[in-house]
Amino acid sequence: MAKNYIKWLRKKVRHAPVILVAAGAIVEGKNGTILFQQRGDRKTVVWGLPGGMMELGETAEQTMRREVKEETGVNVTVKYFLGAYTNSPIDTYPNGDKAHVVLLVFVCKPSGGTFRADEKETLNVRYEDPKKIKDMFPRHIRVVQDYLDKKQGVVR
Repeated sequence: MAKNYIKWLRKKVRHAPVILVAAGAIVEGKNGTILFQQRGDRKTVVWGLPGGMMELGETAEQTMRREVKEETGVNVTVKYFLGAYTNSPIDTYPNGDKAHVVLLVFVCKPSGGTFRADEKETLNVRYEDPKKIKDMFPRHIRVVQDYLDKKQGVVR
């Protein structure tokens, strides 16, 4: 089994709740802005941090780098590990899949790439003052607040 562990898993368990590991990034911009993506996997407009699900054999950092690049076109360099977020409720995706997501978040700076949305998972990308983002993906609200509070090594 190489890529797309989740697709393989879903063939076995269909829409049943599963535990999934995801990695994401707060990518710092200029003047206190961070990189947000308008998510394409929801029925309503919602903005969040770039990131996604871990594949078999990946580290959390590899997952985060791959997902940020795929979704936004941006390469990143890790500054520090913000935290592990395990306290989110079971999420139901538009296709009916259910998952309890363990989210590992890194604070990063951009280090190249071509800024763009992939137009599948990401409809739009922009650097924005996090205090001005409306319609933020619920799982990311606490993450962004911890970042603004200058926390590190958070476990929730």
